[in-house]
Amino acid sequence: MAFHLIDLENWGRREYYEHFMDAVRCTYSTTVLVDITNLRGQRLYPAMIWLLTETVHQMPEFRTALTEEGLGIYDAMCPAYTVFHEESETFSGIWTEFHADYHEFLRAYEADTAAFSSSTGYAPKSGRPPNTFDISMVPWFSFTAFDINVFDAGKHLLPIFTMGKFMDEHGRRMLPLAIQVHHAVCDGYHVGKFLRVLQEKIDSFQKESL
Repeated sequence: MAFHLIDLENWGRREYYEHFMDAVRCTYSTTVLVDITNLRGQRLYPAMIWLLTETVHQMPEFRTALTEEGLGIYDAMCPAYTVFHEESETFSGIWTEFHADYHEFLRAYEADTAAFSSSTGYAPKSGRPPNTFDISMVPWFSFTAFDINVFDAGKHLLPIFTMGKFMDEHGRRMLPLAIQVHHAVCDGYHVGKFLRVLQEKIDSFQKESL
């Protein structure tokens, strides 16, 4: 994993970054329905975690972060996600090293979820790397809007994804997906591009990954 610092003086987005970071600090979220018909028969959660991470790797706007080193872009990301514990009705947040090969990633995911499935802690897997972004799923209900309120300094630039319960409509399977981003590094255009790439990857999942 490498972190490439941005030359702010010569960065084409500098004016927009400074406006939405300093003048009007602004995050925003949107919820869309993603067509996951092609994922029927697959384990939905790990497949979508892999697909979201694959898409993030195509979009530098979704890999831009503000760290102690400064503002920069990670060249690779790892997904951090939640696992639910039915007995305690709580969850744990864990992460898995990403692999471009889906089968290899799935094996790593299964090992991590098995290792921490009985955990009672919030973050039982130590060593979470800085190049991680958050994914969660609420499979108990569907939604048309979902907003996460992060009460920090407003400088968290990496995306947050939340999925809901899928629904079958007119022969298609649709998944609610909420995306939260920071306007300093990501505009509506970039979210639209992300969704186009994600849908393409979902539609070709079996051909490319299995």
